[in-house]
Amino acid sequence: MTIPLVVVGCGGHGREVLTIARAVNAAADRPRWQLLGFLDDRPAEENLKRVQRLDVPHLGGLDWLRDAPTDTHHVIGIGDPRVRRAVGQRLDRYATPAASLVHPAATIGPDIEHGPGFVAFAGARVTTNVTIGRHVHLNQNATVGHDSVLADYVSVNPLAAVSGDCQLAEGVLIGTTAAVLQGLRVGRDSTVGAGACVVRDVPEGVVVKGVPAR
Repeated sequence: MTIPLVVVGCGGHGREVLTIARAVNAAADRPRWQLLGFLDDRPAEENLKRVQRLDVPHLGGLDWLRDAPTDTHHVIGIGDPRVRRAVGQRLDRYATPAASLVHPAATIGPDIEHGPGFVAFAGARVTTNVTIGRHVHLNQNATVGHDSVLADYVSVNPLAAVSGDCQLAEGVLIGTTAAVLQGLRVGRDSTVGAGACVVRDVPEGVVVKGVPAR
């Protein structure tokens, strides 16, 4: 049975999330997801044109879910962790559940726990004994090592590496090609800049960048 699905956000990240759902369908004997369309309160005109070229409609704003059938699932296609959290908190008002999407070209190892809304892009790698919260996004070719804990709304951007036994608190963003070394902690709502190397714990609410990250 196919499950009705809407993607929240028709920007570039949301359109990439749509391609994951399509890849899941293509890899299955029978399609898992019935792709209904995109939800976006204030879509840019250019993004509406791009969505149209994907042959998937813009259905309206988030309030579309108020009257949606209860079997309709949603997935948040927004890259910024803090914006994704605000949207997720709003979506919690509705009865529709959050879908998790794992691209067929992602590798998810044994003893991995994840919350609803988890999205793993193509090439993402999660090794073993990892705990992942709600609405966490692992982008293309990102890696997460053993025994790590990623709290809700974390984003690990393309080619970033989270080593073993790390803890990323809620809302953390790990930038493209950044690295977090073994056993370190990154505090709530902190950002690790692109290409940075984290060699010590990062407090909450800060931006660190460079090698070593400061």
